[in-house]
Amino acid sequence: MQANIGTIDRALRVVAGILLIALSLFGVIGLWGWIGVVPLATGLFSFCPAYRLLGLSTCKRCQ
Repeated sequence: MQANIGTIDRALRVVAGILLIALSLFGVIGLWGWIGVVPLATGLFSFCPAYRLLGLSTCKRCQ
């Protein structure tokens, strides 16, 4: 599993994931907020399976 997510992309994914989960926990958006686990996990692992399938990479040091 080679990293394919760059620094800015990674930070945005982690923030978005935490935000969605927090909104769900506080009852603002309901259970759909738990979809935030996906961007959070991809941000933490610096790997996105969809990027791999599409041949994309935002990681400059990995190219």
